[in-house]
Amino acid sequence: MSLRFAFPIFLLLLGLAIQPAQARPRDEVMSSAFRCAAIADTRTWLDCYYGAAQPARAALRLTPAPTEQIRLAAAPSAGPVSAADAASRDAVMADAFRCNGLSDEHQWLNCFYAAAQPARSRLGLSSPAIALASPAIALTASPKPIAPAPSFGLPRRPQTASSDRVTARMVSYAFDRYGSFTVTLENGQVWRQVSGDDVLARWNQPASRYVVRISRGALGSYNLEVRNGPGLFKVRRIA
Repeated sequence: MSLRFAFPIFLLLLGLAIQPAQARPRDEVMSSAFRCAAIADTRTWLDCYYGAAQPARAALRLTPAPTEQIRLAAAPSAGPVSAADAASRDAVMADAFRCNGLSDEHQWLNCFYAAAQPARSRLGLSSPAIALASPAIALTASPKPIAPAPSFGLPRRPQTASSDRVTARMVSYAFDRYGSFTVTLENGQVWRQVSGDDVLARWNQPASRYVVRISRGALGSYNLEVRNGPGLFKVRRIA
């Protein structure tokens, strides 16, 4: 692991050593995730990283992570790691470390999962919409593809009068480290809050409890609203 990330690791381990009686599931998660660093293959490392989240999933009473991921996190293998792979992992762990600023455990775990994006990008994997609030979901390094969704919201597609809006129930949502969200709808569409939108969502219920309406805004933009909820959010469709 590179020197630029050594100091945050030191601070985390120091904090755990000073206050062992106050250790939280997130501390166990981070400690386990650090142990994954010895794994040579980045795809295997990513599964180990996801498996490390099991203490937090258990504390939140979510369905356990896949057995193979938990096994990897409990006993990671060791091998040579390339400089490029090490750099992407450092980026993941640096972002995961910053998640500690979140007090809510659901949001922290969402942030921990979202932090894996540099490694996913290096592997050519898509950005997942993390269904933390749904107890049936645990991330994998190789998600199954979903059926193609209608073209509403995608560029370079013809639009019709019948596609002026979409109303659907959420199946997942996730927040990045800036508080911006990505949501997946039951129709398979994935929408992300646009950069620069300063309205923050405060969702903390299971995703299935939220029904959203997405409609056209000005200048080709799209607006997302949650039924019986506050706020209007600017979004773009990414899948």
